[in-house]
Amino acid sequence: MNEMQKPKGKQSSKDRVDAAAKALGLDVDILVMPESTRTAEDAAAACSCEVAQIVKSLIFERHDNQQLVLLLIAGHNRADLDLAAKVIGSSLDRADAKKVRAETGFAIGGVAPIGHLCEMAVYMDPDLLTFDVVWAAAGAPNAVFKVAPQQLFEATGAVLLEAAD
Repeated sequence: MNEMQKPKGKQSSKDRVDAAAKALGLDVDILVMPESTRTAEDAAAACSCEVAQIVKSLIFERHDNQQLVLLLIAGHNRADLDLAAKVIGSSLDRADAKKVRAETGFAIGGVAPIGHLCEMAVYMDPDLLTFDVVWAAAGAPNAVFKVAPQQLFEATGAVLLEAAD
């Protein structure tokens, strides 16, 4: 397919993340790393930061209505699905990779916290807020951006994943 035949208006995932960041008022620079940043450990090594500073953008499906939800989890933590179910009001199921790609526009391993093709509820691990800067996927398995976690929290309209007192 030559340049003239490419569909017009088709954005790359990285461009979509960049546009979403600008629309949300986030001043970020997307970095394309020479190595994969697909896992939290790989991303931390590439970004020269702690694993805990990596934002894992995990897509799950609500059990009650099959709607996708986004969990932003600190790189050193596993998603606490029991706590998430209490906060969200439904148990969660692993989302099918094809559904994730079709509905968000991102392949697993490059899911960003912003720039999805669909609207979805966002929930954030409070451990991320303990850092001045965190790193998140930018739409490709080797693309990342850094951001202040409080800004990301506010820009995504996230709800904290914490137990009610």
